Amino acid sequence: MYLKIHSTPNGDVVAICDAVLIGKILSQGKMRIDLEKYSGFYIGEKVEPESAIAALRAAPNANIVGEKSLAAAKTAGLEVSGAIKIGGIPHLQLYRI
Repeated sequence: MYLKIHSTPNGDVVAICDAVLIGKILSQGKMRIDLEKYSGFYIGEKVEPESAIAALRAAPNANIVGEKSLAAAKTAGLEVSGAIKIGGIPHLQLYRI
């Protein structure tokens, strides 16, 4: 999976995506995630689940796409029940307030 950390004035955003999804366009109804056009948002370091779990545990905010990435979030202790599926692929955005 790919992991990229974006620094923002409101805290870091951890972007994590299953590597096999990069370059694909996910759509369902009006929902769409273009992992081809916006691959740079996710492509940072290619990591093993352990590294993704550690980053997610420390993340104030996260954007997660894919089964493996969602499993890492669940293992990190994050609440993943709010994930939606777009084209059959889970997507979750988390914000800690």
